[in-house]
Amino acid sequence: MDYVLTAEGLSKEYKGFRALDGLSLHVPQGAIYGLVGRNGAGKTTLIRIICGLQEPTAGSYTLYGVKSGGRDLARARRRMGAVVEAPAVYQELTAEENLQIQMRVLGRRDGDIPGLLKLVGLENTGKKKAKNFSLGMRQRLGMAVALAGEPEFLVLDEPVNGLDPQGIIETRRLIQRLNRERGITILISSHILGELAQVATHYGFIDGGRMVEETEATALGESLEAHYMELMGGEENG
Repeated sequence: MDYVLTAEGLSKEYKGFRALDGLSLHVPQGAIYGLVGRNGAGKTTLIRIICGLQEPTAGSYTLYGVKSGGRDLARARRRMGAVVEAPAVYQELTAEENLQIQMRVLGRRDGDIPGLLKLVGLENTGKKKAKNFSLGMRQRLGMAVALAGEPEFLVLDEPVNGLDPQGIIETRRLIQRLNRERGITILISSHILGELAQVATHYGFIDGGRMVEETEATALGESLEAHYMELMGGEENG
């Protein structure tokens, strides 16, 4: 099996607190991989390390065959896009202007901005500034910015957190389309089990900074929520 991302023995400490504790991870190419765990389980720390926003204390990870610390890691990261925590958008600019700036940053004069806006459902926002967008619209604009470099691997940290039901549905449909129609491998961090269960093809269950289990969705003999509760000893996921 080909893996886009793997990690072995990955650890991260903050002044005596261990956010990651020897974590392992295997994200297959073409998967929608759901990172499952409570708030504080280590999901965001893992994502920040993968995206180059933090360095691990110990262990390593491999992205598209390039090991962390390798000279070609920056090149491998060009194959990925990410929305970590709040979407990085310019609030005083329109959706089109946000994408124009991102295209210039990437040096892409041939970028299809109208196509990207249509893909994320923002083609009719016109001169409306991002600060006047709904939370769901800003989330989708953040995803459009992340997609501007035509990534093969997309990392999303809590993409439906705080969204209303309509925003959740729109974001879910977009994730499924990106995976199905564009073949993008997607890593999703979330503590909302019901939503993950509707999109994920693979799961990684994290607790206390460790990977408790990795499995395919088809291998679950019960609901995701029931499996989680059994795996974590009946502890609630929140």
